[in-house]
Amino acid sequence: MKRERASVTENRRVIGRLALGTALVLLVPLLAMQFTDEVDWTLSDFLAAGALLFGAGLAYQLAAPRVSSRVRRAAVGLAIGAVLLIVWIALAVGIP
Repeated sequence: MKRERASVTENRRVIGRLALGTALVLLVPLLAMQFTDEVDWTLSDFLAAGALLFGAGLAYQLAAPRVSSRVRRAAVGLAIGAVLLIVWIALAVGIP
């Protein structure tokens, strides 16, 4: 029972760190919008970017412990990062 409780606590910490990291990354365009007209994000842009970043981090956190070697763990990270970038770029240029 204690092991299950520790697992829940660790999961909450991981989700909290992911949420904090996502929020910190999203502060960059939010601050940029205050100083320039070149960055013009809407609420839906922030929601989509937040979902993508949080989802990629969560996918890595779920997949990485299942891989034993560091090289394969790095490959998992690169694959998730590549998918994140492809989707981000496709959304940025308007490909549905």
